[in-house]
Amino acid sequence: MSIHKEGYKILSGLFFTLLIINITIRHLTDNADVLLAFTLFSAVLFLFTAYFFRYPKRYFVADDTVVVAPADGKVVAIEEVYEPEYFKDIRLQVSIFMSPTNVHINWTPISGEVKYTRYHPGKYLVAWHPKSSEKNERNSVVIEDDGFEILVRQIAGALARRIVNYCEEGKPIEQGKQMGFIKFGSRVDLFLPVGTQLEVKLGQKVKGNKTIIARLS
Repeated sequence: MSIHKEGYKILSGLFFTLLIINITIRHLTDNADVLLAFTLFSAVLFLFTAYFFRYPKRYFVADDTVVVAPADGKVVAIEEVYEPEYFKDIRLQVSIFMSPTNVHINWTPISGEVKYTRYHPGKYLVAWHPKSSEKNERNSVVIEDDGFEILVRQIAGALARRIVNYCEEGKPIEQGKQMGFIKFGSRVDLFLPVGTQLEVKLGQKVKGNKTIIARLS
């Protein structure tokens, strides 16, 4: 287990900010209880932030017959919806909610070519809100493999303020590789063809780059 590169800058800034605050407090008071309380608070805050940016090593043997989970979390929606951004027709949507305690790395669900990628600024509704897929800050990526297209949408939550996307339009991408990162609470939506054979159910907990979401015919 290591720290993801997206956390380096935040952890460095947090460390020096907490250090300055603790030094300042020590100059303002010699109350042992107050000093201990701030020291413990600083340690807990720093360790939790480091835990959030943890980077577990996960390896998935590429399999072009399955769609692998792009994120850790809980399946909060499985439904047929109209997808207005790219497909402009009915698709099977599978939504994975990522709590602040989940790993927030996003992995590529299938191998193929990146046909489309688009960032959209937006609001910060709670990630399980039905409108968060359309209203929140989000990034959409479409991957195509031998005529099969899948849309992966990274959605910022109430705490998140930055979505990172590593995909480049027109470039090949391999299943199981990192495709991005969402900071501090979020959701990932998958849009699959109607009739796709799902291997997950509503309320199920899944692991990115491990759990099989669907099988392709």
